[in-house]
Amino acid sequence: MVMMVEPLDQALAPLAESHRVLLAAAGTPLTQNKLDSWSRLDELTLVCGRYEGVDQRVADNLVDEEISLGDYVLLGGEVGALAIVEGVTRLLPGVVGNPESVASESFRDGLLEEPQYTRPAEYRGWPVPEILLSGDHGRVEEWRHRQRLEKTRSLRPDLIEEHDDES
Repeated sequence: MVMMVEPLDQALAPLAESHRVLLAAAGTPLTQNKLDSWSRLDELTLVCGRYEGVDQRVADNLVDEEISLGDYVLLGGEVGALAIVEGVTRLLPGVVGNPESVASESFRDGLLEEPQYTRPAEYRGWPVPEILLSGDHGRVEEWRHRQRLEKTRSLRPDLIEEHDDES
């Protein structure tokens, strides 16, 4: 089943001023940078296909861009839309208690976020790294950066290649 162009055109007509995004397997992969840019928009409309998607004329004429969550296919775009809503909403002022916390997360500088720890300093023989308990902010920042690089190299070497290209 392919969604028809006419009902989608009628549904999108009142939203002419909104930035319209079609969720589609063939779309550009979703990135943190894309979420950042959408969080600065006044209006964002997400268009979800179902089963075989939408009439190609929707993609060609009624939306501003096509986005994909990744290299796989779902029954529809609703799960992707939910991911976008959550990803954009958390970037809006006042949504996250400490705005600085979203500035230091994974993908902000091309790397994954460093490991995070809570109290107690030791649990079941599993200690928090000693450097984090030292109070030496400079050494802690160096440790965090090394951890980000190591974690990214281990889990997402493709990001290291992109990070090195941008450096």
